[in-house]
This record gives sequence, C-alpha cells and structure tokens, in this order.
Amino acid sequence: MQTLDLIIIFGYLIGITTFGVLFSGKQETTEDYFVGDRSVPWWAIAMSIVATETSTITFVSVPGIAFARGGNFQFLQLVFGYMVGRVVISLIFIPMYFRGDLQTVYQLLGERFGTRVTMLASGLFVIMRNVADGVRLLLTAYVLAAVYNSFNARADANLIVVGSIIVLGVVMIIFTFYGGMEAVIWVEVVQLVIYIGGAIAAAIILLQNIDGGFSGAVAVGEQFGKFSLFDFTLDFTKTYTFWAGILGGCFLTMSTHGTDQYLVQRYLCTSKPSSASTALLSSGAVVLGQFIGFLFIGVLLFAFYAPYNAAEYGQAGVAATFPFAKGDQVFPNFITQHMPAGLSGLVVAAIFAAALSSSLNSIAATAVNDLYRPFAKGRSDAHLVKVAGWLTVIVGIVQIVVAIAFMRSDESALGLALSVASLINGPILGVFLVGTFIKRAREIHALIGMAASIVLMLYILLGTRIAWTWYALIGSLTTLGVAFLASILLPNKNEELS
Repeated sequence: MQTLDLIIIFGYLIGITTFGVLFSGKQETTEDYFVGDRSVPWWAIAMSIVATETSTITFVSVPGIAFARGGNFQFLQLVFGYMVGRVVISLIFIPMYFRGDLQTVYQLLGERFGTRVTMLASGLFVIMRNVADGVRLLLTAYVLAAVYNSFNARADANLIVVGSIIVLGVVMIIFTFYGGMEAVIWVEVVQLVIYIGGAIAAAIILLQNIDGGFSGAVAVGEQFGKFSLFDFTLDFTKTYTFWAGILGGCFLTMSTHGTDQYLVQRYLCTSKPSSASTALLSSGAVVLGQFIGFLFIGVLLFAFYAPYNAAEYGQAGVAATFPFAKGDQVFPNFITQHMPAGLSGLVVAAIFAAALSSSLNSIAATAVNDLYRPFAKGRSDAHLVKVAGWLTVIVGIVQIVVAIAFMRSDESALGLALSVASLINGPILGVFLVGTFIKRAREIHALIGMAASIVLMLYILLGTRIAWTWYALIGSLTTLGVAFLASILLPNKNEELS
C-alpha cells in the first residue's frame, strides 16, 4: 500500500465523523435521536438494512468460507432461509410495530407482559449486541493493522491491533453521539455504495491476475467442488445444510430482523408498515446477490493463491485455510498486498464502511426506554436525550473492551458473532411468539419460558456439538413450548375463579 491509500482511508474516517457532527442540530427529542422523526424513505431503510446485515463480517469472513479446503457455496442455504424469514416478519411482526409510537421493539413486550419481561429481553439484547459488535470491531481492526504493517513491518502486531480498535471505536462513537439514528442510516447508505464498489474492484483485479481469467477461476472452482450448493443431510452438527438453512435460517432472521432492536429500529424510522415491509423484502434480494458475490470472490482468491499446488496442502495439522491461519485473513491479505495504489485504499475504506454500521444508538434506545425510563418517570425528554448521548459513549467503550478481549480467540469472526446472536435471540424471539400465539400466557409464563430457554441454550453451546444455525429455532421453540406448559400448569387467577 502507498500514501495515496492512506489518504483515502483516513479521508473516509474523517468524512463520516464530520457527517455525524453535521446532524447534531437535528437531535432535539428522543423521536429525532432514536427514530429520525419517522421520516426516512423506504429505499434508504432498505440500503441501511443491507449494510447492517452484511457488515465487515460478510466482507472479510464469507470469502474465507469458499476459500477454505472443502469450502463451497452451501452457505447460501442459510441465505434462502433468510428470505423465508423476511416474508414471515412482514406478515406477522411489522404490522404490530406500527400500532403505537414505539421507539424500541421491546416496548411491545411491556404492553403484553409487563416491565420485567421487557427488561429481561432488553438486557439480553444489550449483552448480545455488545459482544457481536465487539467481534466485528476486532475484525476491522485487523484490516487497519494490516495497512499499518504494510508500511512498518517491524511494528508490534498486537499493539497495532489494539490501537486500530481504539481509533475505529472512537470514530464510531463520535458520529453516532452527534448524529443519532438518522445519521447512522444515511452513513450506511453511503457505506453500502462504497463497499459494493470496493468488492467489485477487488473481483476485477483478481480476474486480471488469474490464469484464464473468469473461465480459469470457474474451472478451478469446479475441480475442487467450490460450487456445491445443496446438502440435504439431516445432521444437527453440520452448520450449512438445506434443513439448517431453511428452518434455522428462517428462525434466525425472524429473531435478528423481527425482534432485534438493531434492525427493527430501522423500520420504526419509516411512517407506515407498507414502507417497512417494502424495505425489508427488497433488501433480501440485494443480500442474496451480495452473498453470492462474496462467495465467488472466495473462489477467485482460491484460484489466485492456488494453495492446492503446495506439497503440504491437505496434510494433517495444516490449516484448512492454508497458507493462512484463518479464513478471515485471506481477503485482507490480498487487499493490502496485491491491489494497486488507490484501489487498495478504496477497498480498505469499504471494509471500514461495512464495520462502522453502528449499533450504539440502538443499544442506547433500548437502555433508555426499557431499562432507565421505568425508574425515571417524569424526567423530561431533553434529559433522556442527554442520557442517551452518554450511554452511546459508554457502550462504545464497552465494545472497544470486548474487541480487545476477543483478540486471543481462534474462531472465525462470522461463526462467533452469529453464534452469540443466535444464542440470545432465540429466547427473545420465543417470548414474542408467546405473546402472539398464546393468548392465556402472562408475565410469569413468559419468564419461565425464557429462563428455561436460556439454560438449555447455554448447555447446547457449552456441552453439545449442535451447529449454531439451529440455535434460534431451538431457543425460540423452547420458550414457546415451556411457556405454553406453564400457562396450563399455572393458570391465571381469573381462570381459577371461573
């Protein structure tokens, strides 16, 4: 990488920081700060959903899936489930979001079950989102560290990663603190354009440097089974199968896009349910195209590096992503070491664009409305906006700490982030299903169902080899089933009197 690349990268970071500050004058009420005064157009919401859903983990980790020994396109089975889940959300959940003036999705639980269920669901969301986004911040810091190391190879690698985490975290805190949710959405619109452009640029450079170009890469991919798409095996320990994709992916999307404040908050920035549904469904088509594109980039990287030509390829003890220790390192290495000046900076800026899809405002909205407001009755809206700003800073610092703490993890960032999300989102989705389908259920039944689900999911995570793609389905159905049994065994007082 050259000086021009650094100018592009840091110019982008300075630009989005300035962009957030320019929005500061519009954030006068919680409606402004959390839901953009409900005036954001559906197409911007759709682009924001895509940018939020894909992020750095997609940009960096998904190519590594196809690159790895035995890797292929079977990840797309999960994406097909994402599409089914979107349809379910549009039919069941989105109409509920617009029955009142919600600022968080968990306020629905308060209306149905009471404060304790709301606070439990909100608390789980805050924990999950901080862990998942701390991992995402770490992954992006690896890229910035790689940029620095290309100029100073003797620098201490761990120290550079820590410094990169802090720099990126501070940028994220500043533009979210000043700009609120509306700034986050419009920054994500810009981010989407940048990182799609960066991915296309990287693919073009790869094709130009592969023997035989497109046809040569396809031939290599076919030779090593990279384009295998479906696996109909019913094996709960395999991550990417047709059944795990369609069923697990559907429930995962119902949880992440239907009951997770991080994404639901974007729907609440529109004025009507039809706009939210249009944004969600149209984003699904773009997401499918993106995943296909990033998996194909993984095939191009496989053809470019040609690890299969090495004598040690496939030997016992050799990493599946040889010559790299992890799949997350493959694409960043190509970007920083093999792309021409200017384009390399553009693609690194694209990765940063994908990373800085901030969840800080969503966490602040949840903490203020669901965890703080019940104990601060009568406080002014201006006071709540001030609290939200300080929470944005605190949560940003927490995510920086999480990123540093996970530096020693050997797991793929994609699997780690999705495992955490699936573990906690399942019980939360389950309690929404209880509220929707079990009319006799009350607060105690919902709490029992969630508690049983959380205990079971911890056991599954720590004591079994069940793939994370099943977590959301198991967790939500456990909550639903246990709450149903509890509503029979522990009837309501009104039912006993009748």
